[in-house]
Amino acid sequence: MKIIVGIFVLILFFSVESNAQKKVFLGAPHEFTRQDTLRGSITPERAWWDLTYYHLKVELNPNDSSFVGSNLIKYRVIGPGGLMQIDLQPPMTITRISENGINREFTKDGNAWFVKLSDNKISGDTASIQIEFGGKPQIAERPPWQGGVSWGKDRNGNPFIVTANQGDGASLWWPCKDHPYDEPDSMLISITVPDPFMNVSNGRLRKHEHHPNGTNTSHWFVSNPINNYGVNINVGDYVHFGDTYDGEKGQLDCDYWVLSYNKEKAKEHFKQAHLMLEAFEYWFGPYPFYEDGFKLVEVSYPGMEHQSSVTYGNGFKNGYGGRDVSSTGYGMKFDFILVHESGHEWFANSITNWDVADMWIHEGFTAYSENLFVDYYWGKEAGAAYCRGTRLNISNDRPIVGIYNVNKEGSGDMYAKGANMLHTIRQIINNDKLWRQILRGLNTEFYHQTVTSEQIENYIIEKSGLDLKPVFDQYLRDTRVPTFEYALVNGKMRYRWGNCIKGFKMKVKVIVNGQEHWLQPIQKWMDMSLEEPIHTVNVAPDFYVASFLIAEIN
Repeated sequence: MKIIVGIFVLILFFSVESNAQKKVFLGAPHEFTRQDTLRGSITPERAWWDLTYYHLKVELNPNDSSFVGSNLIKYRVIGPGGLMQIDLQPPMTITRISENGINREFTKDGNAWFVKLSDNKISGDTASIQIEFGGKPQIAERPPWQGGVSWGKDRNGNPFIVTANQGDGASLWWPCKDHPYDEPDSMLISITVPDPFMNVSNGRLRKHEHHPNGTNTSHWFVSNPINNYGVNINVGDYVHFGDTYDGEKGQLDCDYWVLSYNKEKAKEHFKQAHLMLEAFEYWFGPYPFYEDGFKLVEVSYPGMEHQSSVTYGNGFKNGYGGRDVSSTGYGMKFDFILVHESGHEWFANSITNWDVADMWIHEGFTAYSENLFVDYYWGKEAGAAYCRGTRLNISNDRPIVGIYNVNKEGSGDMYAKGANMLHTIRQIINNDKLWRQILRGLNTEFYHQTVTSEQIENYIIEKSGLDLKPVFDQYLRDTRVPTFEYALVNGKMRYRWGNCIKGFKMKVKVIVNGQEHWLQPIQKWMDMSLEEPIHTVNVAPDFYVASFLIAEIN
């Protein structure tokens, strides 16, 4: 008799203390503050009004790195109220708030500003306020990961000024309702900069004015709902070229804004934009913002998913900063930033998380879109290999889903682990036609909406006809990688799921003696026997699970 016993290492599980707004990440307490709640929850001062329109005006002064401007906010009354919360982070300050030309009193509580409006609010009414503001916004030390404004120079010494503020929030530099649940239906962005430089923002250029004082103002109109962090300013010595893409909804205008000395290389490199659009319209459905067009805008940081104004700073090279994020070779066949950030037009900009705790909806699906891009052009196995390769980037440090109502995202594993979860679900569904229908259906069902993780999960469960709730709970809300545990006993196999949440179940494809078998493990031992003795067992590699031989007894 031969017995082989393995030593299994458990991955530390995320624990939660029950007291209000106190959580534990791997044993380290994280206290949340009133400011976290004001930023991350639907406060009473937010709940009574529905945002419908912004007209943001900003004048940039490169000499002292300051902004001064105003924001006209239009809204619809949806409940009783009169005290309104507006968000703006220091050192920026609000200098005046008016309603129908009448100054209104306001107070400040950290990053939240509260203005007392007139009391005659009736549900269904529309109204507006005008906010004037100014200051020197936070400088982005490491954009886009650390947000703010970059006051840079291009290689010719010209001003190169850009904003990026996903994690820190749009209220770093302009006053807004800084919570993802509520988006304006449309927006006008009017930015004034010194001549002869150009600002490029979201949407379509409606008007470009030159002023006698040596400045110019560009007016960009966004005709679709837009998330706050997607609003951006990009100022530089830009030149423009463009083309059209013959897409599912007709002719899509594609515009490209790059620094003057990069125009020729950009003309060649940005041909990948059409490849991206073709692949993603196939998998996800029509590009979500035909009315506003598609833009790539050169910036001084790697890139961001600013809606209809995708920013790009990857050096006109394939890969991501010159490397392959999948370690397979496929990652060097396309420009990671161009593909990934554009994928966010579907997941982040059209389908937007209601709370940043569900940011995996943005990043998991978009990281998965890289796999689908490779799949579309180099085949299904190539896409699968790419996805498997990104597992090297997973830490399993804390859950992918964050903490609700306190502006707390989950683990950075939302990228690669989120993608591998979706790839695993594709295997479980085992019907690529249905899987594509689900992906396209998500973009129809939740078109231009803010959603919860629960809504996305339930949609996939309903359309697949499978009980995937334990799968979502395992991968999104736990740090452990489920393990297919098995033992070979006198030519037979015993198997179960281990290292997983209570009640976890998921069917899995296992290669036994070189032949594929679909198994339905649970957390109790189950038995399998074949006519011949079982001697080799391997889980199909496209399932993001571990496997572990508990014992072999002959």
